[in-house]
Amino acid sequence: MARYTGPTTKKARKFGEAIYGPDKSFERRKYPPGQHGNGKRRKQKSDYALQLTEKQKAKYTYGLLERQFRNLFKKAASKKGVTGTVLLQFLESRLDNTVYRLGLAPTRRAARQLVTHKHVLLNGILTNIPSVSLRPGDVVAVRNKSAHLEIIQNAVKSSPAVTKWSWLEWNSQKMEGKFLEYPERESIPEKINEQLIVELYSK
Repeated sequence: MARYTGPTTKKARKFGEAIYGPDKSFERRKYPPGQHGNGKRRKQKSDYALQLTEKQKAKYTYGLLERQFRNLFKKAASKKGVTGTVLLQFLESRLDNTVYRLGLAPTRRAARQLVTHKHVLLNGILTNIPSVSLRPGDVVAVRNKSAHLEIIQNAVKSSPAVTKWSWLEWNSQKMEGKFLEYPERESIPEKINEQLIVELYSK
C-alpha cells in the first residue's frame, strides 16, 4: 500500500482529531465525512474496529506504511518495557518526526520532504532517510545551504518554543537540535490509545 497523499482534513474528520496539525477546515466540520454529514446515525463499533481505528490513526499521524508500522511494533515488542509506550517512543525518535518537533517544518509531511530532499544533517552527515531512528545524543541540523529556505525560516518563526519537548534541545544560532532521550509517555501529546494497538497485534 502506498503512503497516503490525499486530503488531510477528510482523514482527520474520519478519526475525529486534527492528526495532521491545526486545521481550520476540520474545526468547522468535526463530524465524520460522508454524504449524510453529521445527521447520519453511526453504529457502535466492535472491539476490533476500535483497535484497527487506533492503529490506523497512529499510522497516518506519523506517516508510516503498513509494513513499516508492523515491523516497528515487532521491534517494540522485543524490547524491555511497556510495548505500547516503547512503540510511541520509536515513532517519536524517527528523524522526520524530530525535524517536525524541532519546528523546522510545519507538518510531518513537510519534515519528511526536507529530509528526502537532503536539507538535513544527522550528526554532521547528510541523510535522506526519514525513518532513521535517533539515539540519545544524536544531533539534527539544517544544512548550511538550506538554512535560508523560506519553508524553514517561516516554520522556525511560527513554531512554538521547542523547549516544551523535554527530550529535545534546540540551538537557534547553529540551527541544530539534540535528541536527549526517549520521551516519557506523558510527554507525548498525541491522543493515541496504544494499548488498543497492542491488543490488535496480539491476536
